Formats: sequence, structure tokens, C-alpha cells
Amino acid sequence: MGNNLVTLSCSVACTFSHSTHFYMQEMIKTVITGTGSYIPPYVKTNRDFAGHNFYAEDNTLLDIESHLIVEKFKQITGIQERRYAPSGIESSDMAYTAAKTAIEDAGCDPETIDQIIVAHNFGNVVKHTIQTDILPALASRVKHSLGIKNPSCVPYDILFGCPGWVQGLIQADAYFKAGIAKKCLVIGTETLSRVLDMYDRDSMIFSDGAGACVVEAKDASATQSGILSASVQSHCNEEVNYLHLGKSNYPDSDPRIRYIKMKGRKVYEYAMKHVPAAMKICLDKSGADISELKKVFIHQANEKMDEGIIKELYKLYGIAKAPANIMPMSIHNLGNSSVATIPTLFDMVKRGQMPEHQLHTGDVVMFASVGAGMNINAVCYRM
Repeated sequence: MGNNLVTLSCSVACTFSHSTHFYMQEMIKTVITGTGSYIPPYVKTNRDFAGHNFYAEDNTLLDIESHLIVEKFKQITGIQERRYAPSGIESSDMAYTAAKTAIEDAGCDPETIDQIIVAHNFGNVVKHTIQTDILPALASRVKHSLGIKNPSCVPYDILFGCPGWVQGLIQADAYFKAGIAKKCLVIGTETLSRVLDMYDRDSMIFSDGAGACVVEAKDASATQSGILSASVQSHCNEEVNYLHLGKSNYPDSDPRIRYIKMKGRKVYEYAMKHVPAAMKICLDKSGADISELKKVFIHQANEKMDEGIIKELYKLYGIAKAPANIMPMSIHNLGNSSVATIPTLFDMVKRGQMPEHQLHTGDVVMFASVGAGMNINAVCYRM
């Protein structure tokens, strides 16, 4: 009898716990209430690379004129110029500037922020060095710069490759629905220009920048806006080394110094195979129809790859052609700033800086990214 009572009690408790959790999920909406970004002032054009000597992975000089390499690069990636941070500006400084703008946009008291989540990959890297500085965490530095005194405001960093900012959104949403937090500051910041191998043609892809948003837990009965769903995938078999740190392509370089390296073809094939499927999972979980999707804010990695991913997504729904203007792009002028590409792009569109792209209340949009890990994630959001 006693054992039966224990079993019954456990069953009731578990059912109550599950029901309470489901209730919390249904009653909470994670809403973006403010956005901000920092776009570095220093412009590096493709012409600046035309005089470079590029080497292959086997340290041999590429037998192609540099200006032809640069032109081919533009045709594939769509990148014409990118932004680099000034020497006196660190990743944490850019994060602070973007965060301050997002807080002002949200009109919130910084002391009411429960968590500061900063996504990056290399921390602060002092100009002309290849040493990562992540002590203290960038999020702690941002909290300090913002002057937040509240000890219950918890700052921490996440390393998740280029999808880091989207993962920060997913974490904030989970904390809200678990009743752990009510307001979070989510930031993506990177100075990739300081970990580049100038002898590697892939170095032309990367850039610097920071984007941020304030997200708040809102009563679902009072708003239709908010995160609708999310999906995350990770493949860490041979894919784990598609993006990594390695020595320079230059034959006489110091082997102790390492730079960001990418297996471009492998990354492209991986993204085309897995990202559209993960995006479909996310959209299907949201309950929204593909026809309701108004904008896709996708990681700005490569124009041709992003266009291919969108095309494949619609093919999964039996649609031969994606709608015009579905995908805002900033890669042409800002390059690939890793975790910062999506939040800066979203901020630009939200502020009307890309007039051809408009956002309206009730619109369903998607944030989607892919990067080192290899990791993929997506979030469906109703404006």
C-alpha cells in the first residue's frame, strides 16, 4: 500500500510539474523590445586585396593574378567591401555600444536586466596580436561598461560559432519559460579582422561588427508578438574541423601563430544539405504556413550560398521560386561578421535603413544561421 501511495504521489507530482511547465510556456511570449548595432567605420574594399600574394593550403603561391582572384571572390560571395574595427576598439567595446543603443530603443532601466548573454568566438583580440582575451568574460565587461550595479544581473558568454547570437535568443526564451528570468540583453560581437591570415583568399570574407537586442517575457494574453519556435542541430564528426584555427598559408610564417581557417567547399555543401531542413523544422513547429513567412534574416556568409539555402527551403514545400525580397542582405558592404551579421541586419531593417525591406506588426520572420561546430539554428518570430 505504501509503495502504491509513493507511486501515485510521484505520478501526480510529475503530471503537475509537466502541466505547470506547459502552462508557463503557453502564458509567456519572448518579445524583442529594442535593437542596436555597431558598424565599424573603417572600410576595406576588394581593391585593397588586389596587390596581395595568396597561397594555397600546401603553402604554394597561387598561380593566378591577384585581381582575378579578387574578382572571382566577388562573383561567388557578393562581397564588395567589409568593415574593420579601429585599433583602439575591442569586441567588448563594440558590444557595449550596440547594447546601449538596444537598451535605449527598448526604453528599459538597465538595472532590471536579468541576464547579459554575449556571443563571440575569439573574445577581445588586441590589434596586431593573435591572443584571445576572455578574462573576464566579455559579458562581464559589458555589464561594467553599462554601469549595472544589480548583482542579480548575470553576465556570461557563449561560444557557438556564427549561430551564437541566435542561440542566445533561444537560451533567453528558455529561461523566460522556466521562470528564471524576465529580461535579457543578447549580443553578438566579433573582430575577425584580427585573426585573419592575409595570405589566405578566404580572409577576404570576414569582417567586424556587433549587434544587440533586449528581449522581455511578456504576458501572452496581451501580445501576439514573440518567438514562435526554434530548432537547433549540431554535427561534430568530420564537420568539427570545417572551421578551425591553423597556421598561415605563407611558407615562412611562424607555426606557433594560428589564424581562422575554413574549408569553404565543405562548409557550402554542409549548409546546403542541412540548413534548409532545420529551417523547415522550425517553421513547421511554429504553426505558421510558408506563405506567412515575410522575411528571412540569414547569417551573411556567402551570397550564393544564402540564395541557395532559401531556394532549397521553398523547394521542401513544393514551391519552385522563393518570393522576391524575402531575404535582406548586408554582406555586399559589411562582409561576414560572424555572430554580428543577423542582429546588425535586423537592426538596419527595423530602423528603415533598407527601404526595400519593410517589417509590419504580425509579420512572421525567421532568423537562421550556420557555423563552426558545425552548428545550425533557426528561430521563428512574429513581429
